[in-house]
Amino acid sequence: MKGFVLEKIWDPVTRIWHWVLALAVICNWFFGEFMSFDTVMWHFYIGYFILALMVFRLLWGIVGPAPIRFSSFFHSLKFMPTYIKTIFSREPSGTPGHNSLGALSVIAFIVVLSAQATTGLFLETEDFFETGPLYDFASDELVKIFTLWHHRLSNILLVLIGLHFMAIIFYWSWKHENLIRPMINGWKWVKRD
Repeated sequence: MKGFVLEKIWDPVTRIWHWVLALAVICNWFFGEFMSFDTVMWHFYIGYFILALMVFRLLWGIVGPAPIRFSSFFHSLKFMPTYIKTIFSREPSGTPGHNSLGALSVIAFIVVLSAQATTGLFLETEDFFETGPLYDFASDELVKIFTLWHHRLSNILLVLIGLHFMAIIFYWSWKHENLIRPMINGWKWVKRD
């Protein structure tokens, strides 16, 4: 591709984190949606694991490689109006990391997953009488609020996942940019003028 060079963008830690998180979210959604006496504790354990992954990502966003740092996200967000104007062009975005919408997507996932996992620490399951480890530190009213938001956030998370898949399909079919391969091998086509 003229004007593009293949560069190693995504480091192994980030790629492994991404796929482990995706698997954990899928498993935990399943255990939450089809909860039984046999799976309720797995829902809690995987939720703790997701919270640990979010803490790691927050730290990695400060000390990790340049494309992963939050400073690169905020830098990318400054170019949102320009990026939106070119979104329907037929060529790959070619950004060295996340484009403006990708950065916004990552921020949304981190916020929603962190809130989802955190509310789970305080809730009580309605059918199985299991409680999160911080349940005793919250009032009944607060537990109800956290439980309500835990369920609402799961729906918001499904919307974000749907948008994520739609973006992958759009970039692959319209912009001829494969977003999956770089998250497997780390290499991405970057536009260099």
